[in-house]
Parts: sequence; C-alpha cells; structure tokens
Amino acid sequence: MGWVLITLGVAFGSAIVPLVNAELFVIGLCASQHSVHWLWLGGAVAAGQIAGKLLYYLAARGSIRLPKFLHDRLHRERPLTPRRVRWQLRTKVIRGKIEALRERCQRHPHWMTGTYGVSSLVGLPPFMATSVLAGMVRMRLSTFLAAGLAGRWVRFSLLAASPAMFAGWLQ
Repeated sequence: MGWVLITLGVAFGSAIVPLVNAELFVIGLCASQHSVHWLWLGGAVAAGQIAGKLLYYLAARGSIRLPKFLHDRLHRERPLTPRRVRWQLRTKVIRGKIEALRERCQRHPHWMTGTYGVSSLVGLPPFMATSVLAGMVRMRLSTFLAAGLAGRWVRFSLLAASPAMFAGWLQ
C-alpha cells in the first residue's frame, strides 16, 4: 500500500511539473517491486495525474485564480520595444491557429472530448495542452474527469504490466 501512495504523489507531481516523468517511475517501480499489482499502480497514477491536471483545467476555465505574482506578470502593460514587436509578428500565426482551434472546439464539443480522450491514452497531442484547452472551451467537469481517468488508467496499467510481460517473453 505504501508504494501505491508514493506512486500517487509522484503522479501528482508529474502532472504539475512536466520534468518529473511518471512513465519512467512506473516502469522502474514495476521492474524492482514485484509485490505491487499493476492495476493498483495504474489507478494511482491515473488519479494523481488527473488531480494535477485538474488545476490546469480549472485555471484555464477561470474557476481558480493564479497567484498574484503570476497574474500581475502575465497581465501587466509592457512597452513596445522592437524586439517585442518582432516577437508579436512571429507568433501572430500561432496565436491565430490556437484561437481557431479553440473556436472549433467550442462549436464541436464531442470533437474535443475525443481529442482529450485520445490524448489521455496515447499522449499525443500533449496531455497538458489538451487539459488546458478543455478548460478554455469549458468542457464539462464530469467529461473531463471520466475521459481523463479512463485513458490514463489504461495507459499506465499497460505500462505497469509491461516489465512482467517482457520478462515472461525472455524466459
């Protein structure tokens, strides 16, 4: 039970800080600890990941506010320098595509649900990006939780079972 709780904490941390790799942790844990069942690990990682991504979802939706120092930094007026003007011109196309994607997702909510579900299972498009986009287009919270938990549980359960499968093939 201790390893499941540790896995839950690592998964939550990996959802908040992308530098923490939950996949590598799960494979390493399953390769070294044979007493933990792979379904329990898959469920713990899924719950931790969705709990962490829920913060991004709620922030993108506007339900929670960013800390004051981040909010002020993002929304303060900055003088237009030549460097800033060049940056705005370079990112104009990307910003336009993101806005078009957001509008399309709002018009077709089932498309967003499918994209988010595939992302939670496969990881492409990036799961963090689809979590934020789901908040921006105001996907229902129950849909966000259900699709995310299902996809992440399958993904990490298969990943947790993989060391045992490969060990069986090698013998």
